[in-house]
Amino acid sequence: MIDRLIKFLTHAPVNFLAVDEVCRTLEDAGYTCIDPTLPLQGLQAGSKVYVTKNDSSVYAFRLGQKPIGEAGFRIICAHCDSPTFRIKPRAEMNEEGGLVRLNTEVYGGPILSTWFDRPLSVAGRVILRGKDALHPVTRLMHVKRPILQIANLAIHFNRQVNDGVALSRQKDVLPLLGIINEKLERGHLLEGLICSELNVKAEDILDFDLYLYDVTPPCTVGLHDEFISSGRLDDLSMVHAGLEALLQTDDTPTDHTSVLAVFDNEETGSQTKQGAGSPFLSQMIKRIVRATGGNEEDFLCAVERAFMVSADNAHAWHPNYKEKYDPTNHPQLGGGPVIKFNAAQKYASDAASAAVFAEVCQQAGVPCQRFVNHSDVAGGSTLGNILASSLPMRGVDMGNPILAMHSARELGAVADHAYCIRAFRQFYEC
Repeated sequence: MIDRLIKFLTHAPVNFLAVDEVCRTLEDAGYTCIDPTLPLQGLQAGSKVYVTKNDSSVYAFRLGQKPIGEAGFRIICAHCDSPTFRIKPRAEMNEEGGLVRLNTEVYGGPILSTWFDRPLSVAGRVILRGKDALHPVTRLMHVKRPILQIANLAIHFNRQVNDGVALSRQKDVLPLLGIINEKLERGHLLEGLICSELNVKAEDILDFDLYLYDVTPPCTVGLHDEFISSGRLDDLSMVHAGLEALLQTDDTPTDHTSVLAVFDNEETGSQTKQGAGSPFLSQMIKRIVRATGGNEEDFLCAVERAFMVSADNAHAWHPNYKEKYDPTNHPQLGGGPVIKFNAAQKYASDAASAAVFAEVCQQAGVPCQRFVNHSDVAGGSTLGNILASSLPMRGVDMGNPILAMHSARELGAVADHAYCIRAFRQFYEC
């Protein structure tokens, strides 16, 4: 199980590659891709389909034995984006001595210092000229060798570096790409990389969405290999757990419809066409209801019968910073999935929905923990309450506890991933 997670993390350095990996896994399991530009046809009990949006979000549906309006649906949602650096247009910055830096902008909220002095590379999508202006061609790109590094300033020039230093997002975190050997290379290093990786002509490149990632492979650590160390555990570990649970329950007939929704752009607020704030998922469920003989009333009944698990990692208790945690609700690594609460309603969890998920965990034989922020420490939000604005269903916000959230290298417990898959499987089978 943990080997499959490590493989998934390795193949998914950015959102586009994560969705591609999910789609390939769904295809191998017998799921059929549907085209959202065409009317839905041929759906019936037991149908297994999926749809994508923007190449960076994916939604899988396994239809139940009963109509959705009659039995409702069970949905697990997660997100595939993680904090990183996006490469800007016209990114090459030529410096004295032939050094070339890439101009980047920060995506999400990374711990900037953790990105220094690491071998980095580039992944994402490239947009190529198509048959007409409205239909360009998209190619995924994954450079698997280290080609970049963000270099620290030597301590001899910055004696206060270990006392904490404010970092400029425009100046201090720009990565080095290479040294220009010929004048002809000036301004064309990144373009040349794209051409060689994708075997395309420079004149056919229209634009790109490319991001940096740490090429250091994920691994297990600890005296007994009890931890997993990797970038992007938040939130690809929850994507993987949801996908594993969905496919493990493929042979279990249920009355309800099972849904896995993997959104993009959670780290920047979810307010995009492929984010949890979009009506896309709601519209797709409505279309499936109609395609299986239902109507608007059946859709509304389905929403009322539905239950959502919003899966986004939680903060594990850090023994070096005890004062940052709530005195009675601080989850432990290896202690099982965590239900998240917030009095300001930043999470979808309430007593009723938390009780449902805790009972699911109990039935799966899985321990369950609670997280509440220290009252003097502001917390973040996640998918649950945003999605509930377009699909007002019962739901709970939860996640596995991890340390170093939003670092280039996060740390979780192997046992928690296994616990989470078991809990999700039980949820889909309920």
